[in-house]
Amino acid sequence: MGSLFVFAAGAALLIYSAEKLIGYLVGAASGLKISVFLLAIVFTGIEFDDVVLGVALNLEDLDDVALGLVMGTAISYTGVVLALAAIIAPTTVRIPRDYLAIFAVAPLLMGAFLLTASSLTVLDGLLLLGLFALFTAYVAVRELRREEPTFRNAEVCEEAEKSDDRLPFTASRKLPGWADLGLAVVALAGLVIGAAATSIGTQGILLTYGIGGTAFGATIITVALTLEDIFLTVEPFRRGVPAIGIGNVIGSTVFSVTGKLGVVLLSGGAIEVGPDVLRWHLPVLVGMTALAALFLHRGRLRRWHGGVLLGLYVAYWIVSFAVFGSAPVES
Repeated sequence: MGSLFVFAAGAALLIYSAEKLIGYLVGAASGLKISVFLLAIVFTGIEFDDVVLGVALNLEDLDDVALGLVMGTAISYTGVVLALAAIIAPTTVRIPRDYLAIFAVAPLLMGAFLLTASSLTVLDGLLLLGLFALFTAYVAVRELRREEPTFRNAEVCEEAEKSDDRLPFTASRKLPGWADLGLAVVALAGLVIGAAATSIGTQGILLTYGIGGTAFGATIITVALTLEDIFLTVEPFRRGVPAIGIGNVIGSTVFSVTGKLGVVLLSGGAIEVGPDVLRWHLPVLVGMTALAALFLHRGRLRRWHGGVLLGLYVAYWIVSFAVFGSAPVES
């Protein structure tokens, strides 16, 4: 019970600190007039809490859990986050084809790394980080050159003014930019503490219940970390600004399979690639992402789209535990 409490407390602190961190960064960015597009891709796509937790897990020699975290969160962005957004608030979406193509291909790029070696190394981490940097630079250049940016500041502000509730990205802040940056440092400290507590709790749970590391990282930890993304995607959908939510899903997925894994590798060293990753988790990730890209390409997310994605995710959860969750984990 003690390990479960430590894990739950750490996960709760992670979610709370991540939400606060994003809010403070948004406040500071607003003063600098950073575009809503970059805000959606960079500040919500780069999962600060996931990165800190993944690094902590790899440093604790729980590399199978760290890899499971990367795979599981990437799958959850379509199977849970996008699915719930479509079910709760089906809407029209207009995402450029090149962005959707990058979204669909990103898991295949990670798969190329996983298939060509028995373990991922620091060099792989550098290459993966480079791929995410290229993605971010490409999107930034495309938006600057586009006559009508995909995410327009004016459009978001107009929608926010019509809404009685404030969106997480457009909340007016009375604090100056430097104060928001100072509070962001405090929130970042909360991330570090929450990640450390969650890592300690994870060790105890694995030893007590004998759950396979990758399966645990891809399911249980993923649920705790997905709550924040559900809020950051569903709420913009519900308030009539779906582009922000879509940006969160696309940015988070691409970052998970490139930048997030790269940071984890650089900080904790090599990660062994287990057979269950190649036989199960990777194919599910590739298939779910491709299906979500197809739904988005049609120009409108419908409730049945969300139902299909959520149903597939539930099946993934069941099989992960039933088939791959009983492998013993060494202390």
